[in-house]
Amino acid sequence: MTDTRDPASRDLASRAAAFAALHTPAAPLALANAWDVASARVVEAAGSRAVATTSAGVAWSLGSPDGDALARERALDLIARVAGAVSVPVTADIEGGFGADPAGVGETVTGVLAAGAVGVNIEDGDRAPADHAERLAAARAAAEAFGVPLFINARVDTYLRGLGAPETRLDETLARAAAYLDAGASGIFVPGVVDPDTLAELAKGIGAPLNVLVGPAAPSVAALGALGVARVSLGSWVAEAAYAVVRRATEELLAGGTYGSLADSLPYGELNGLLKG
Repeated sequence: MTDTRDPASRDLASRAAAFAALHTPAAPLALANAWDVASARVVEAAGSRAVATTSAGVAWSLGSPDGDALARERALDLIARVAGAVSVPVTADIEGGFGADPAGVGETVTGVLAAGAVGVNIEDGDRAPADHAERLAAARAAAEAFGVPLFINARVDTYLRGLGAPETRLDETLARAAAYLDAGASGIFVPGVVDPDTLAELAKGIGAPLNVLVGPAAPSVAALGALGVARVSLGSWVAEAAYAVVRRATEELLAGGTYGSLADSLPYGELNGLLKG
């Protein structure tokens, strides 16, 4: 059968397939999430196989709090600028989908694909699982209409938000994961848990790539891969660390008149060079 899609759509579809193939426990996809063009270029130059945005970092950089407060148009503009600045696949954290209903989520996904990204994170938060499944189904339908196998990373917030009694969270997470995969998700993101035994159970019980959120106390990428984890994300940690440097440098400057906090800065010429051409 002849592929009637335009070249841009075919290229985006190929990029989406390549991005999906990166999700394997044998060599987990490790993502240091970016929040603007400069951080995305730094991530790419450091050797990352893909660029993922952090919704929190994006919102903060645009003067908005995290948590579905950022206007969709501003989020899509940022995604387009990041996707246009790097050569590796881009996946965008679109919070709850930037839509009041499933149709709105579908509109957002169409905008994400038009912006050049090939993956999204969509979180359930405090929504009923059945309602979130409808939003995921709308996202999948929009991607199919666009002609791109978008990687939909469905975030399950049972552990992150401490939903239900602790002893019920594993079963609840697995049940949500199954429903979300049936609705069209490509992978499952379970932030808020790094316990090896729990992660092994999650990886065993979820029939799709498992993504976890990591930070200073989490197991190494290799150790997570051995547990069955296929994708590892730093989330907002990098943006938080960057803003912590701003505070430390300011406090040091004002209190002591010194500048040691800036000793490990990225050289001006190197950073400026990443944004040329």
